[in-house]
Amino acid sequence: MTQAAAQDFDVIVVGAGPVGLTATIDMGRRGVKVLIMERDPDTAPWPKMDRSNQRTMEMYRRLGIVDRVRELGYPADNPMDVIIAERGSGPLVAVQKYPSVAERRAMIAESEDGYWPLEPYQLVAQNAIEPLLRQVAEHETPNTTVRYGLAFTGLEQDETGVTVHARRIDGGEETFRCAYVLGSDGGASAVRKAAGINLEGRAALRETRQVIFWSEKLYEKLGETIGKGRHYMFMRGMGVSSLIAQGNRKEFSTGTFLPADTDFEPLIRDMLGFGDEVDIEIRHVTNWRLHLLLADRYRNGRVFLAGDAAHLVIPTGGLGMNSGIGDAIDLSWKLAAIVKGWAGPQMADSYEQERRPVAQRNIQASAWASDGADIFGLGHFRVDNLADTPEAREARKKMIDTHFLEVGRMHNMIGAETCYTYAGSPLVAHEPGNVPIWDINKIVPHGRPGIRIPHMWLKDGSPLQDNLGFDYNLLDLRGDQDTSGFEAAFKEIGARLEVKRMDEPKLRKVYNGALFLLRPDLHIAWRGDGPPADARAIALMATGHGPAFKP
Repeated sequence: MTQAAAQDFDVIVVGAGPVGLTATIDMGRRGVKVLIMERDPDTAPWPKMDRSNQRTMEMYRRLGIVDRVRELGYPADNPMDVIIAERGSGPLVAVQKYPSVAERRAMIAESEDGYWPLEPYQLVAQNAIEPLLRQVAEHETPNTTVRYGLAFTGLEQDETGVTVHARRIDGGEETFRCAYVLGSDGGASAVRKAAGINLEGRAALRETRQVIFWSEKLYEKLGETIGKGRHYMFMRGMGVSSLIAQGNRKEFSTGTFLPADTDFEPLIRDMLGFGDEVDIEIRHVTNWRLHLLLADRYRNGRVFLAGDAAHLVIPTGGLGMNSGIGDAIDLSWKLAAIVKGWAGPQMADSYEQERRPVAQRNIQASAWASDGADIFGLGHFRVDNLADTPEAREARKKMIDTHFLEVGRMHNMIGAETCYTYAGSPLVAHEPGNVPIWDINKIVPHGRPGIRIPHMWLKDGSPLQDNLGFDYNLLDLRGDQDTSGFEAAFKEIGARLEVKRMDEPKLRKVYNGALFLLRPDLHIAWRGDGPPADARAIALMATGHGPAFKP
């Protein structure tokens, strides 16, 4: 692509949710001049998403903000359990145990086979994390301009760039010129529509409401009666029967099919069973339409899509925002490479080729998790199961077993979260038998090209990821390999390559190789037992100049 001769910005990002802000931060630190615009005057006021998964937290670690994200959510020792009870006041019926962040950290610390990601998940609501990302993008990242209260209204693109039109809250019009546009402006994306990109799949499967309320005392009261957890399911709910405690444990949400104008406070109080002992303030009721939709393209010329603008999943399983963060990190380094001028012609195309199959799999996974929740709702969750009779005890056991088996699907998506592969991408070396298939709920650590290199502890006790640079890394796990061919090739291309030498037999065994070329997003581009015959061909492949490399 020809670069524009004169631009206001290299990239304009439309939509300042977690996806757009994450992309902006990563591009800004890579030297890309970015404008991010958001039509709303401020960050999100309500807790839409509530879980940053393990892969997202690894990415936040790479951005240097993981500890700050955790400060906004559940404490490390807070139980992550799912609790079933008659009411909030009890009696307790069953507890589905899940490890807390502290317990998962202990598991990660003891793991020596690459199974667990470096970072545990974190419960933190969108209305808590967005202000942090805004702070980092607006005040702590170079090359970025952040504008709220500025709505995208249209674009025109040509051979040298994109003209973007926007409207301020006061009605004033503004026009900008940039090289590329990233639309991360949600499911109703104006950028997607302006680019002529369509959604395909199943729309408006059903409509539900999310009721958000505040209580200073509720979480501690639940802890005294039925225990602390993150998701509660109650058997005596009248139209409301579940509760999610947000990261601050003061804000709560419940889903319902009741009309939006329902008086929800008495229903919630009945579900909880504490009477006037706890304070409740209904703060917001929002409509949710559940979709399984995927953009038919992720790019039209100089316009790219990410997050909900490109894919819409059912929230069950927590793959929506987290998939979008994966989009952001895949695209940000590629746009930086294109802007800097060293990327080959396949760099831009590789974004859709890599991320669209991941979204397809995640849509399938979220539907599978949602089906599990629906199965559980088919007559098992009944008050008469609480009676002290043989029939009720048997029904109660069936209910609990069904819950753990079916509803548990949504809490066990670790394969979908961390084991997606870009095998088949033009930026990934071909290996016979390396097909892009992965399990939804299982990790199988390996080092085949296309996968994010699994977390491993080095002999000095530090994690491999913390020892890797932010550009391409050539990982020599014997510590004595001839890397001159790669170094010369990357110098010729103009892309930065860092050579990391270490003698790590344990890593060689798990990864099944001794020399690895890692992309800036830590996905493996190529592996071998020693220097290849044609390092230049691999370097050209990994930087988008092609052709596809086959050993």
